[in-house]
Amino acid sequence: MINKVVARVTNDIEQRSQTSRQAYLDLMNSMAQEKPTRGQLGCTNLAHVMASQSDEGKLILKDTTSGLNVGIVSAYNDMLSAHQPYYRYPEVIKQHLYRHGLSAQVAGGVPAMCDGVTQGYAGMELSLFSRDTIALSTAVALSHQSFDSMMLLGICDKIVPGLLMGALRFGHLPAIFLPAGPMSTGISNSEKAKVRQQYVEGSVSDEELLESEVAAYHSPGTCTFYGTANSNQMLLEAMGLMLPGSAFEQPTSNMRESFNQQACDQIASNTQLSMLKQNKAIQLGHMVNEKSIVNAIVALLATGGSSNLTIHWIAIAKAAGIILTWQDMHDLSQVVPMICKVYPNGKADINAFHQVGGTAYIFHELLNAGLMHGDVLTVTQKTFAQDIVHSMRHWQSHYSKQLNETLRKEVLSTCKKPFDEKGGLTLLNGNVGQAIVKISAVHVDHRSLQAPAKVFTDQLEVIEAFQKGELNQDVVVVLKAQGPKANGMPELHKLMPVLGSLQDHGFKVALLTDGRLSGASGKVLSAIHCVPEAAADGMINRIEDGDLIHIDADSGEMNVLNVDLPSRVSKAQGHRQKGVGRELFSVFRKHVTSADRGAISIDWDE
Repeated sequence: MINKVVARVTNDIEQRSQTSRQAYLDLMNSMAQEKPTRGQLGCTNLAHVMASQSDEGKLILKDTTSGLNVGIVSAYNDMLSAHQPYYRYPEVIKQHLYRHGLSAQVAGGVPAMCDGVTQGYAGMELSLFSRDTIALSTAVALSHQSFDSMMLLGICDKIVPGLLMGALRFGHLPAIFLPAGPMSTGISNSEKAKVRQQYVEGSVSDEELLESEVAAYHSPGTCTFYGTANSNQMLLEAMGLMLPGSAFEQPTSNMRESFNQQACDQIASNTQLSMLKQNKAIQLGHMVNEKSIVNAIVALLATGGSSNLTIHWIAIAKAAGIILTWQDMHDLSQVVPMICKVYPNGKADINAFHQVGGTAYIFHELLNAGLMHGDVLTVTQKTFAQDIVHSMRHWQSHYSKQLNETLRKEVLSTCKKPFDEKGGLTLLNGNVGQAIVKISAVHVDHRSLQAPAKVFTDQLEVIEAFQKGELNQDVVVVLKAQGPKANGMPELHKLMPVLGSLQDHGFKVALLTDGRLSGASGKVLSAIHCVPEAAADGMINRIEDGDLIHIDADSGEMNVLNVDLPSRVSKAQGHRQKGVGRELFSVFRKHVTSADRGAISIDWDE
């Protein structure tokens, strides 16, 4: 039986979204009536579609009545470890689909930037907007109207949300995501974090820091901590948009190759089924619904996943005509326990998580507790509940013989005896506005404080103040003018070693910002995504040095004490918005919504 709060939140989303969801479904139904669109192309147009294909591909494409063509949208590049494995995927996909009588074409590529490369630098101010750019690029790729289904190749931070947002505008087609998997385990994430902290304290050299980082990030695949990239994979699997159990197989494993072949078999079957109009539910726009969105958020909360997804999944839901709110996430967090500990929430990495049970265990536990909707249809043409039975059997046959029970107890718990009674994210309210806190890695002793503010408008100013010893006190570091309207809402992960060092030296420390933190953010109490942001004349812009701030993640409070903030004059914040391509994104900054509305710069309703 489904949990009463999960049922209520799902119903609230459905009721609130009735008009927009129906408008979306009406649009998808009208697009579906045009299939197969390739058959409507003029001869010259169709010749362009066929020109570069093999003889086998041309025969399929020429048959506009029954020949089926799969569009591949890829985030491949060979600079970023997570996307490098996609290099050979299109050719393998094509050869496998030919056996089913289908052709496939790379419809287009999308940009894939890495926050790990750009953190602390100007390029990071393009990062959030790259998500909507990816959505637009996906739409451009699919706009040739020559495809009967989609295979989406993407992993990391903004790439998965952008691909899914763009693909949802072609939601009358079936779709499947192909993950590439995490890199093998290098040095422990805790050791990596320790060296970073020692570096900001001046006890480790540049050479020693680089040696540590290279030992951590050392081969193709996603980073092994449970940040935004791996949270994306968790949620896609929770929504049934990739094969069950496929999220965290490594790029070079035999099982990864097997999953890729199965994905090709599945998209072939789904495409044929959709074209015969036997099952509209297998189309992406119907699979992504209120229940699958709730399943994704429950998975995020139960595993202590990335706070970035509190923005991205609101945007994804919006693309499907669904209105999701932070309050929905907060309400779910009150009943969804945290049953997973993967760095930065624990010591183990994502490979260890996969080996001791991974997604199969997590989803099985949550389903049995009535916290996920088991009747959601997935890409396998089965229900989510049926998929989990299959996924559990798969794990037992491939991993259970090597099970380390001690490690399993460190990484996984149960809903009856969780690591934490509540989910890994919570919502704060107060006279500053609203903010999100990722509490999954914050020790209970550090979840509340009352301390004076130190106000900054640039993260480099914070680091400089730390180096001068100006932060050696109980402090709430207020970093404003970091929201989407101000400068594209860059991640501020470079602050974590600084603030972590202060906390380790016995000071009570918190961060309050309208910016973001990486999915790797951890042990320091951080009230992030504050809305309204400073650039929208939010109250955070009126906080001054010395103001006493109270933040309590357990009670959900965030207030500046004994100050009438509205009576203060708001100070205009200047920001350099040129260089490294930032000037090209001015239209995004002007039109972007607030973080609690998905930080979206696309108007879906036009």
